[in-house]
Amino acid sequence: MRFDGVIIVDWSAAARPTTGKDSIWIGQAGAGAQAPVNAPTRHAAMEVLCHRIEAAQASGQRLLIGADFPFAYPQGFAKALTGRHGALSIWEWLAEEVADAPDNANNRFDLANRINASLPGVGPFWGRPPHLDLPHLPAKGSARHRMPFAERRAVEAAERGTQPVWKLYTTGSVGSQALLGIARFDKLKSDLGAACAIWPLEPHDKAEVVLAEVWPSLLTKEIAAVEAQYPCKDAAQVDILARAFAGLPPKKLTAMLSPDAPREILAEEGWILGAGAVQDLRSGLGNTLPELTPPRLRNDCFAMPQGVNWVPVDEALAKLDAALIPLTTTETLPVAKAGGRILAEDVIARRSNPPRPNSAVDGYGFARDALQGDGPYTLPLAKGRAAAGQPFEGVVPPGQAIRILTGAILPDGVDTVVLEEDCATDGARVAFDGPIKARINTRKAGEDVAEGELALAKGRRLTPPDLALLAALGVGSASVYRPLRVGILSTGDEIIARAGDPALPHQIHDANRPMLLELARQWGFTPVDLGHVKDDPKKIRARLDKGAQDADVILTSGGASAGDEDHVSRLLRSEATLSSWRIAMKPGRPLAFALWKGVPVLGLPGNPVAAFVCALVFGRPALTKMAGGPFAAPQGFTVPAAFAKRKKAGRREYLRARLNGDGHAEVFRSEGSGRISGLSWAEGLVELPGGAADIEPGTLVRFIPYGSFGL
Repeated sequence: MRFDGVIIVDWSAAARPTTGKDSIWIGQAGAGAQAPVNAPTRHAAMEVLCHRIEAAQASGQRLLIGADFPFAYPQGFAKALTGRHGALSIWEWLAEEVADAPDNANNRFDLANRINASLPGVGPFWGRPPHLDLPHLPAKGSARHRMPFAERRAVEAAERGTQPVWKLYTTGSVGSQALLGIARFDKLKSDLGAACAIWPLEPHDKAEVVLAEVWPSLLTKEIAAVEAQYPCKDAAQVDILARAFAGLPPKKLTAMLSPDAPREILAEEGWILGAGAVQDLRSGLGNTLPELTPPRLRNDCFAMPQGVNWVPVDEALAKLDAALIPLTTTETLPVAKAGGRILAEDVIARRSNPPRPNSAVDGYGFARDALQGDGPYTLPLAKGRAAAGQPFEGVVPPGQAIRILTGAILPDGVDTVVLEEDCATDGARVAFDGPIKARINTRKAGEDVAEGELALAKGRRLTPPDLALLAALGVGSASVYRPLRVGILSTGDEIIARAGDPALPHQIHDANRPMLLELARQWGFTPVDLGHVKDDPKKIRARLDKGAQDADVILTSGGASAGDEDHVSRLLRSEATLSSWRIAMKPGRPLAFALWKGVPVLGLPGNPVAAFVCALVFGRPALTKMAGGPFAAPQGFTVPAAFAKRKKAGRREYLRARLNGDGHAEVFRSEGSGRISGLSWAEGLVELPGGAADIEPGTLVRFIPYGSFGL
């Protein structure tokens, strides 16, 4: 028996979309091999499987798909539930009765309660959330009695550590996984028709796709040895088990597919592929596990280690841009109170600016076509004048002029104005030289913005000039996003939270939190101080929970790497959706992005300089997009360098810098991430690209002033 590719699915019975630990992971080895992927829902997982099956069939490949939930139940249950023998009758029954929505909402507890009610005794299913009042579904297994079925299947009795299929709640609740998994896989089998077979419940020799029950704990030691190299244990399990089955010689795999068990047991209770053949399964791994090769000793904390996937700055920015979703809550504010807020809708001019043609100067107005020759000219003055707010109501006759002041609407009969300083007058006449061009010193109606035109686009943060423009265009109010609430959290046993408190030699004051809170304020967001918490996972979890309630996004500093004390990263990895990147930049290598209860968490480095630079480079565009604005790069300027530096290839570098009296960029004396004084000394950053560079005084470099980062 030979398969081209092997897919292993770590299943989940979660009632809502979830990722990370205890969610669905899919690994693939052999043909089509790829790194484990994490599906947030069972619906999404089945889409992944269908896509991979289609790809394999298009290439003429056979697939073995293993799933870690029971495919069958102890003897007698099929007959009692469906009136027919054989596990496949349960598959068909569950496919009709299980309700499992695309968002993971499902009826597994209600269904188990209904099944129990139809059977003698109390049970067999047990386990439910405390808030559910289901009279036929006991909360504990010990509450069952007179149950006519065995507690475990034959294969489970032979493999210690397996959980009973009747268990629906708390750790090891494979019963819930079976109810939902069987229903989903029956639909998959129906869609594939004769191309699919379920092992060992039906013949499988000629099937293009074979579905089999697996149990990752058969390779517990092998998985534990490499677990740290994966996002979580579940990801390691699917990858290692897929590698093991894919690496088996055909004879050994054929033997595993023909277990030494009675046929009636296999058809009724199913089997775990590989049970009783752990040594053979281990042999399938061979040399497929990655070797642990230490990097060469470089004695340079800024060197790029071997074997580490460094993420370029632009790629990290693109990932953030793709992952973030803007706020949707809006409010309408009077223009005078909307400064600093981000427009939620385009603003259309309600009137033109200027609303009517008017004079740009103090002077004398007349009709240009009434002038004869090239001048000089002397025109009689019409009675009255035109002033801003005091328009001339009559018509200026051709060949006459009228006194007009700046901003006054041009009276009928006037299209041109001569500057007062270029005229002589005796109160009855006005004289001026020529030649005169038509329409000089006048403004057209709507020459700034015309009524009905776009005044300001959605996503713009309103500035004082913007407020002036909106007011001039007759706009009294604007729809804006509510302010983004940015939670700032510091962690670490070494941190003294309050400035000025005494500190021991091994302690440091919290410099990052006040810095990040002020950044959030200057960027126009609402800072939410989540305080400081010790390196205690329970306390960090509680503080993140509070942040998820009080803020729209959380910034943490420190603990974003992968060291022994990086508790934030470990917690986000195990209980949330975490992407941890080693950015190819200096300073600020570790950066983490996660979702904690649906709230984005951006994990910044712990060193203050690195935290500040990462906040400018990544935090500002990310937060601005969440607030409803654009995800935009800062404006930089090319200036000569006033320094010398030899830069290695590999990482983009940001140097603390300012312009000297000649407009050349000088840099701070040290590049150390702990030198906070350099942030105060600097007026911006010099950005050096990722390639190698030899910079001498006069070399052109890119200087980004703090002002381009909104400071």
